[in-house]
Amino acid sequence: LLPTLLLLLGRPGLGAPGQGAGTWSRFARLPYPQDQLFLYDTFPDGFLWGAGSAAYQTEGGWRQGGKGASVWDTFAHRPATPPGAAPPGPVGGDVASDSYNNLFRDVEGLRRLGVSHYRFSLSWARLLPNGTAPPNPAGLAHYGRLLARLRELGVEPVVTLYHWDLPQALQDAFGGWASPVLPRLFRDYAELCFRHFGGQVRYWLTMDNPYVVAWHGYGTGRLPPGVRGGPRLGYLAAHHLLQAHAKVWHLYNDHFRPAQRGKVSIALSSHWIRPQRMTEKNIKECQKSLDFVLGWFAKPIFIDGDYPESMRSNLSSLLPEFSEAEKKYIRGTADFFALSFGATLSFQLLDSHMKFQQLESISLRQLLYWINSEYNNPQIFIVENSWFVSGTTKKDDAKYIYYLKKFIMETLKAIRYDGVNVFGYTVWSLLDGFEWHRGYSIRRGLFYVDFQSHDKKLMPKSSVLFYQKLIEKNGFPPLPENQPIEGVFPCGFAWGIVDNYIQVDTTPAQFLDSSVYVWDVHQTKKLIKVDGVYASKRKRHCVDFAAIRLQISLLQEMHVTHFHFSLRWSLILPLGNLSLINHTLVHYYQCFASELLRVNITPVVALWQPMIENQELPVSLAKYGAWENTETVQAFVEYARFCFTSLGDYVKFWITMNEPPVKNLTYTAGHNLLKAHAKVWHLYDKEFRRSQKGKISIALQADWVEPACPFSRNDQEVADRILEFDIGWLAEPIFGNGDYPELMRAWLHRINGVDLYNFHLPYFSEDEKKLIQGSFDFFAFSHYTTALVGSEKEDAVKYDHFLEVQMINDITWLHSPSRAAVVPWGLRKLLKWVKSKYGDVPIYVMANGVDDDQNMVHDKLRVYYIQNYINEALKAYTLDGVNLQGYFVYSFNDKTAPKYGLYSYVANQYEPKPSLKHYREIIGNNGFPGPETPELLCPEEVALCPECHFFRTRKSLLAFISFIFVAFIVTIVFITYYSKRVERRYK
Repeated sequence: LLPTLLLLLGRPGLGAPGQGAGTWSRFARLPYPQDQLFLYDTFPDGFLWGAGSAAYQTEGGWRQGGKGASVWDTFAHRPATPPGAAPPGPVGGDVASDSYNNLFRDVEGLRRLGVSHYRFSLSWARLLPNGTAPPNPAGLAHYGRLLARLRELGVEPVVTLYHWDLPQALQDAFGGWASPVLPRLFRDYAELCFRHFGGQVRYWLTMDNPYVVAWHGYGTGRLPPGVRGGPRLGYLAAHHLLQAHAKVWHLYNDHFRPAQRGKVSIALSSHWIRPQRMTEKNIKECQKSLDFVLGWFAKPIFIDGDYPESMRSNLSSLLPEFSEAEKKYIRGTADFFALSFGATLSFQLLDSHMKFQQLESISLRQLLYWINSEYNNPQIFIVENSWFVSGTTKKDDAKYIYYLKKFIMETLKAIRYDGVNVFGYTVWSLLDGFEWHRGYSIRRGLFYVDFQSHDKKLMPKSSVLFYQKLIEKNGFPPLPENQPIEGVFPCGFAWGIVDNYIQVDTTPAQFLDSSVYVWDVHQTKKLIKVDGVYASKRKRHCVDFAAIRLQISLLQEMHVTHFHFSLRWSLILPLGNLSLINHTLVHYYQCFASELLRVNITPVVALWQPMIENQELPVSLAKYGAWENTETVQAFVEYARFCFTSLGDYVKFWITMNEPPVKNLTYTAGHNLLKAHAKVWHLYDKEFRRSQKGKISIALQADWVEPACPFSRNDQEVADRILEFDIGWLAEPIFGNGDYPELMRAWLHRINGVDLYNFHLPYFSEDEKKLIQGSFDFFAFSHYTTALVGSEKEDAVKYDHFLEVQMINDITWLHSPSRAAVVPWGLRKLLKWVKSKYGDVPIYVMANGVDDDQNMVHDKLRVYYIQNYINEALKAYTLDGVNLQGYFVYSFNDKTAPKYGLYSYVANQYEPKPSLKHYREIIGNNGFPGPETPELLCPEEVALCPECHFFRTRKSLLAFISFIFVAFIVTIVFITYYSKRVERRYK
C-alpha cells in the first residue's frame, strides 16, 4: 500500500534546476506513520557495498618513503591546536593508524567485512613530493602493492586523486588553489596516476568535498592551508577546483577511457536542511542553502557548466564567471554522482550563514530525492557516509551502528519508494583515524585502533559484525517474527481501559435540597426560598451523581469489559487513619463501581497509585517519612481493610499498589512497600476472599530493555542488570524466591566498595520471606516503551554512573511527540521474559499507551500503536504460550491524562478519537481473526453479581413496581368480570 501511495505522490521525472524545491512538500505529505516505519527489504542485485579511508587520516608515515610535506602536515605542526581538536596527544596524521606500514592489516579488515569495494585516496605528496615531476618510486610501489592485494581479494578499488592533502610545495610556490596554475598541475598529477594504476581501477574520484577545501581552506582559514582570504578568495579557489576536475575528466575521457574503461566523477558533500515552517519563502531559503553548498559544484558539472542562479544573483561580483567555452568544457564531466554525506560536513563544517536561517537535518533520503529531482536522475554512488562515536569508545559502538542503520535504511527507501538510482554505498571509515579539525576526539572507523600502541592492531567493533551481516543479506530482508499474525484471544479475555484517577464530582443533586421554594410568577419569575420551612430529606442515590452517568456512558461506547482506576487514599482517609473518613467519596466510589457492574464492566481498583504531590499518601504519613516509616505499612493495611469492607461487594479485581516508582524509591522504602503489599494480600486472602470471591495482586511498571549492541556480551549484561533493578527488585520477592535478585545484591555489594556510593539493600527475615513470597494471584504490569542500553560511556547526559549504563537511541524507531519509542516487539519480549522468570503465572497488561500532540493526524500513531502492541501480545499468547489474561489501553480521556486519551476533551466536551473505534473493533473481534482462524465458541457469561446487586439496591422500587403490576392485573380482572355481567344482563 505504501509504495502505491508514494507513486501517487510522484517520483521525480527529468530533473532540472529548481525542481528539487518540491522535495519538502512531497515528504510533508507522505502517509504517517507508515512512511516512518523501518523498511525491511533488500537492495537491488549487484549493489556495491564498501568502506573507505583517506590517505592523511590513516596512512601516517609522513616522513617515510620519500614523501613530501602536505598542507595538512604543516597545519598540524603549527603551535596552535586547530579549533575543536583533541587535547595534546598524537600530532595530526604523522602516524595516525599507520596504514602505510600495515597495508595487509587493512586489506585483511576488508576481507573480513566481505565488501565489494574499497575507497581510498592517493597522497599527492607521496607520489610527487614537490607536487610535480619527478615521481617518487617508493610511493608508486606502495599503492601498486595495495591495488595488487585488492585484486587478489576481488575488491574493487575506488580511488580518490585528491583528498585535501595538497603538497605544501605547491602552496608555497603558487598559493595553492588560489592560483590558476593549479588545474594544469593537477591534470599532470592525474595523468601519472592513470598511467600507473588505471589498468586496475574502474572508479576514479578526482577530488573530495571541494566545498570544504575552497571555503575553509581559502575563505575562513579554519582548515589547511589556513588562508583567511574571505568569500572572494574562497569562490576563486572553487572556480579553479572545478576547472581542475574538468581537465582531469577530459584527460581520462580522451586518452584513457577507451583502454581502461573506467568511470570518473567528483565526490561532492552536502548537508540537508528543512524549513522552520512550511512556507514558500522558507522552502526557497532551503533550496538556496543547498545551491550554495552542493549546487555550487553540482550544477556546473551535471547541468549547464555554470553556478546556480541563486548564487549568481546574490553574490554579484564576488563569484567568478565562466566563459561559454568553459561552461561547455565543465558541463557533463561526471560519469555518476558521487555523494558524501555525514559527520564531516553536517553540523560541523557548514557555515551557519549558508543555512539561511533554516534548520539543519540529517535526512539522507530527502537529499537523495532532491539530487534526483535537481540533476536529471543521475546514477548515485554514496562514497562516504556514517556518523561518529566518542574518542573513548572502544568496542561497542552502538550509536555508530544506529546511525549507520538509519542512513542505509533511508538509502533503501530512496531506491524502493522514491525511484532514486543509487548503485553503491560506502561506510566511512574502514578504521579509526585522524578526524581532521576534530583530531582524535571522535572515532568513525569500523575497526578500533589504539593510537598510543606501537603495532596499531585493528580490533573489530560491534559495527563490523552489523555491517558484515548486512552485506551478507544485501540489506534488511523481512523477518518472520516481524509479520503480524491472525488469531484470537481466549474466552473471557479482559479488554480494558485505564483512568488513573476517575473524575470525582460529589456535588449534591438538586433533589437532595430539603428547602422549600415558592415560584414568583408575577414579578421576579424566580424561585424564592421559604425561610424556616423544610421538607423531609430522602436518601442519596447513585443517580444523583451526574459525573458518574457521563463516564459510564463513555465507557459503554468503548465496549470494554474492564475499567481500571485508582482510589485516592489521601482523600478517603485524610488523617491516614479511621478517625476521619470521607463517607461522601466512599459512597461515590461505591456508586461508580455498582454502575460499572450494571453495564457489565468489571471494576479493577488499585488501593494506591503514587502521584507527584505527597506520593498520594495522607499528609500525616507523607510528612513523617512516607514509605521510609514502618508505620505507613500498618496504616496501609488498615486502609485496605476499610476499602475491602466498604467496596468489596462491588470490586472483585484488586491491585494493592499500581506502578510503584522504582526510579525514585529508596531501598528502605521499597522494603516497606513490599511488606505492606504482602500483608494486604494476606489480609484479603484470609478475611475477605471466601465471601467476596475476588483476586488481588500488585501492578509494576515494566518497560523492556534491549542491549544496544545485540552481539555484545557486555551490553547484554547491562540489559539484564537494568531489568533486575527496574522490575526484579519488586517482582523477585513476590513472584520468585521471597528475596531480592542476586544480581542486584551482588552489584550493590560491588559498588559499595567505591567511596562514592554507600547503598544498603535491607534483608528480609525468614518469616518476612514467607510472608512476601507468593503474595499474588496474577502478574500485572504497565508497559509503554522499550529502551536500548549499552556498556560504553558515550553521552555523559544519558549515562547512569550508578548502574554504569549508557542509554542509546535507535533513530530508526518510530517515536511519539514526547520522543517515547514505539517498539511493539518489546511487549512480546517482556511477556516471554516474565514467563521464563516466574513460570506460567496469569498475566495482565494493565496499561499500554502512547501520547499524541492533540492533532488528529497523530492519532494515527495511536491506531498503529494499539494494533501492533496487541498483535505482539497475541504472538506471546499464541506462539510463546504466555498465560495472558487481559490487556488495558492507557488512557480513558485527555482530561485526566492529557495527550494519552482515547477521548479528547475540548471545551468541556468529550469526543472519541479514531483510535477508540479501532480498539472497539479489535475488542469486537477478540483479536485478529482471519479466514483460517477456528471459530471460538465462548459460553454466555452469566453476570450474577450485577443482577444480584441490582435487585439488592432497588428493593423499594421493585416493591412499588410489583404493587402497580398486581393492581393492574386485578383491575383488568374486575373490568372483564363486570363487563361480562353487564353483557349477560342486557341479553
